[in-house]
Amino acid sequence: MAKIYYDKDADLNVLKNKTIAIIGYGIQGRGQALNLRDSGLNVIISEIETSPNYKIALEDGFKPMDAGKAAQKGDIIQILTQDHLQAEIYKKAIRRHLKKGKALVFSHGFNIHFGQIKPPADVDVWMIAPKGPGALVRRQYEEGKGVPSLVAIHQDASGHALKEALAYAKGIGGTRAGTFQTTFKEETETDLFGEQVVLCGGTSELLKAGYETLVDAGYAPEMAYFECLHELKLIVDIIYEEGVAGMRKRVSDTAEYGDYSRGKRIINDRTRKEMKKILKEIQTGRFAREWIRENKNGRPNFSKMRQDSEKHPIEKVGKELRAMMPWMKK
Repeated sequence: MAKIYYDKDADLNVLKNKTIAIIGYGIQGRGQALNLRDSGLNVIISEIETSPNYKIALEDGFKPMDAGKAAQKGDIIQILTQDHLQAEIYKKAIRRHLKKGKALVFSHGFNIHFGQIKPPADVDVWMIAPKGPGALVRRQYEEGKGVPSLVAIHQDASGHALKEALAYAKGIGGTRAGTFQTTFKEETETDLFGEQVVLCGGTSELLKAGYETLVDAGYAPEMAYFECLHELKLIVDIIYEEGVAGMRKRVSDTAEYGDYSRGKRIINDRTRKEMKKILKEIQTGRFAREWIRENKNGRPNFSKMRQDSEKHPIEKVGKELRAMMPWMKK
């Protein structure tokens, strides 16, 4: 079992005289920055002046600066840009400003674990990773609650990296819900696996396959959409609150029996074998090398797959149906 830290285990005073530089004011950057500032900590922001996020940062009362200046001023440098941009930003703007006593921080371990960023040995390197999007991190904080988070220490040059990391976690509300100790390796590999096999890749393909099966059999596209996509939220919400067993108690006996007797025919031995193959690709760095190469080549495959996906009939039907349900826009 992972060790779990709570508010009582963290001391915000550890960071009182530190400057926290948030590199990237996207959804996660904004959520963390506002929470840290509201916790009484000194926060500065780096954002590109031409980006929409720059204007948002100004509206939030920050004075955004370029990454190099933020890294120079910051004692704690948290990189919250997208994974594929981090290594270049680090090399061009951050690396030269790292010195003994500073900390380089992440909310996802991809670039450290796969060697795209190699910090000097005399700086701390740690991670605080909220298990939820930045908007949720912010909303929960404002409600006096928090989103569970992960803490991992990659380099402890100062001898007190964990104390600073836990103080940071407390500053964003993570220790209210519980901050779980892990490693960069474990966080990175399980995160990629979850995205590819279940949360994004597995789910999106399952939705489309179910939709296509019903439509090909002559059922109305609208009925296929409702049964295979729209109602998924109802099930996921129950699982989120009560677990899989709790969900089974909340659906009809017919649905529960169908779950037990038919589910394993969809997620079968062949599927599990493919899951293990995907995990191996993640563990060996094959996926990381592929994704890094894709970005260096201008993302031709990524762009084509995105365009093809957006043309799928389920997207057209879904757009029309969602337009008829204005309450969903909230």
